[in-house]
Amino acid sequence: MDETDPMMLDQRGRRGRGTGLPRLLGVVSLALGAGGLLAPRAVARLTGVDDSPAARAVIPAVGARELVHAVGLLGGRRPAGWAWTRVAGDAMDLTLLARAWADRCGERRQRVALTTAAVAGIAAVDLVAAVRAGRAQAARRRVIDMEVAVTVNRSPAEAYRFWRDLENLPRFMSHLESVRADDLRRSHWIARGPAGRRVEWDAEIVDDQPNRSLAWRSLPDTRVPNAGRVRFVPAPGDRGTEVRVRLRYAPPAGALGRAVAKLFGEEPEQQVRDDLRRFKQVVETGEVVRSEGSPDGISVRQQVMQRPAQPLPIARR
Repeated sequence: MDETDPMMLDQRGRRGRGTGLPRLLGVVSLALGAGGLLAPRAVARLTGVDDSPAARAVIPAVGARELVHAVGLLGGRRPAGWAWTRVAGDAMDLTLLARAWADRCGERRQRVALTTAAVAGIAAVDLVAAVRAGRAQAARRRVIDMEVAVTVNRSPAEAYRFWRDLENLPRFMSHLESVRADDLRRSHWIARGPAGRRVEWDAEIVDDQPNRSLAWRSLPDTRVPNAGRVRFVPAPGDRGTEVRVRLRYAPPAGALGRAVAKLFGEEPEQQVRDDLRRFKQVVETGEVVRSEGSPDGISVRQQVMQRPAQPLPIARR
């Protein structure tokens, strides 16, 4: 699942939130840097410090710093870090301008004041960009990515057909209460979250290759962004179909939430493996059967509560 995969978490990876503003500021840095290096005298007159000998050295130095910011921001790597360096540079510029304002009077003082106001405005934008980029970076770190597989004694067409009817998913995905298909692409999902809380979201199918592959993702602004792809690959030796599932989601509590969930037998990858075993049962036999060895989580409480083989109650199918 790479940047070009249609099942990427669109609402977590949108460039507009994470890197769009920093890139725009990179263009601003490029313009300021070029001006400071190529026309320092014109910049000095514009800012009201053309009477200062020190300006001849300070302005090119600031221009060179801005070019460094431009390279970092336009390069696209670590936008949050480079945005914060701009904030630090703005603080330095405001300090210099405050000293220049105090040493001047008349028209030059007015020009310094206007320059100070402009830099303060840019500093505010830089701060917003740094905070947004930092949040986007933290969100990307929270994303959990897993891939599991199971072989079922059914053809790819049969396995695909069962999965494509999304309202079948709660029959083997234990954390799902219901999936309602609104149309051929969009659906509404309800899941049981931690501590019995219900989590709801809307999803859309973004790639549908009959009998081969199906990909979906949650719509923007859901509480738990998630995306998935399932592939149906003929197993070697005409032994049925290998069902390969890849999931990505971003839990609100991040790594801490995953660690706590694991203590209670709700480790995400284990959950998906259990779901696929139940999928194997339901497509091969028509129902989910539990036994002492059947998958029902990995916590001590769940293992103790295992029962002899019997079909699940109709309400749970």
